[in-house]
Amino acid sequence: MKVLANDGISQSGIDALEKGGFEVITTTVAQEQLINYINEKDITVLLVRSATTVRKDLIDACPNLKVIGRGGVGMDNIDVEYAREQGRSVINTPAASSHSVAELVFGHLFGLARFLHNSNRDMPLEGDSNFKGLKKAYAKGTELKGKTLGVLGFGRIGQATAKVAIGAGMKVIAFDPFMDEANLELDFFDGQKLNFNIKTISKEDVLKQADFLTLHVPAQDDYVIGKPELEIMKDGAILVNAARGGVVDEVALVEAITSGKIARAALDVFEKEPKPEMQLLMNPALSLTPHTGAATNEAQDRIGTELAEQIIGILK
Repeated sequence: MKVLANDGISQSGIDALEKGGFEVITTTVAQEQLINYINEKDITVLLVRSATTVRKDLIDACPNLKVIGRGGVGMDNIDVEYAREQGRSVINTPAASSHSVAELVFGHLFGLARFLHNSNRDMPLEGDSNFKGLKKAYAKGTELKGKTLGVLGFGRIGQATAKVAIGAGMKVIAFDPFMDEANLELDFFDGQKLNFNIKTISKEDVLKQADFLTLHVPAQDDYVIGKPELEIMKDGAILVNAARGGVVDEVALVEAITSGKIARAALDVFEKEPKPEMQLLMNPALSLTPHTGAATNEAQDRIGTELAEQIIGILK
């Protein structure tokens, strides 16, 4: 049986699939050519990330396709329910990238707290001519320790982010409409473990109390953070969205930054990927990454092997 990993797959995933008797094809096929390619090559399994979409037309046109896999968490680029109604298995890897996303969030948070995103731009341009000026401009950083991190969405990634926050000495508060509390187990290098019980609170209370706010929610129809939510937040708060483009109203966010209500923000995802709005790209109060939350070697290895294990379990 043939597996088409249209958006790529780690070598560990290829090795596991080949060991399981599958032929793995890593050719990237253009979206408009995908149906013909799947049928001509008799593809049994289609693996995607975020670039390739699997909609009703493809599902209907490829009757021999038995498994559709998403390397990652969100499956908004796949018509999941329809595919399952047609008897196809749809799988993903919700746990594999949690820690990688959490570390990216904190990369942004540490950077924003100390203006690293600005100083990294300015030092190459002015470091030799305006060193003292830059030092003064970026001399009002803040520590994360002792501050409150608000987490909206307390699933695997939200909890992984909370663990990093606890390690950094932060207070963690969380909102999740489907969860009253969560037990977090922190594992340390010498085998010691610590457990923290986090009881979720209302979204409004999280917004009011958070010095830093991070989103870990699925794609949805309405904004999770829009103008009303931004108005509730603390003056000078910092926000990070490494969840999904479209859960934050980017226009309202820029307005809140311009007014001084929100100090700074980080975006790893955007409403208009892969062409974010220029007003975001040029805004000095924003720390930006190109949707790289799960883009670590370790996460991709875990994604590949987890997909392989699920595929083998389904088809063998």
